[in-house]
Amino acid sequence: MLWVKSFHIVFVASWFAGLFYLPRIFVNLAMVDPSSEAERARLLLMARKLLRFTTLLAVPAIGFGLWLWLGYGIGRGPGNAWMHAKLALVLVTVAYHWACGRLLQRLASGADTHGHRWYRWFNEAPVLLLLGIVILVVVKPF
Repeated sequence: MLWVKSFHIVFVASWFAGLFYLPRIFVNLAMVDPSSEAERARLLLMARKLLRFTTLLAVPAIGFGLWLWLGYGIGRGPGNAWMHAKLALVLVTVAYHWACGRLLQRLASGADTHGHRWYRWFNEAPVLLLLGIVILVVVKPF
């Protein structure tokens, strides 16, 4: 079980690292001068590669988490309401990841209307999600 837990932690940390940086690229894309096609193309390439890599990290993070939950019974049974809250935050994280992909599509097509300030706020969501998830797992407040 400790091997599974270790891999889960490593992949979750790596997944969130990508979710921390990808919206930062969006900030830069929103700020790029429209006449700078090379810079825009470079940022879009970076964002696409990071999204693909981050998605590849999310899959084992979720898989190892499910293994811990369903295979070893971590968080199951009475007195484990914290796990339901954690799973809800994981679903929000998956939705955020999906939203990053949609935003990247809109940025690439030129259809996005968000400014760099909006993306700066959007960039804070994974920090709050990770904070909530870690508190729920470590403190188990309910």
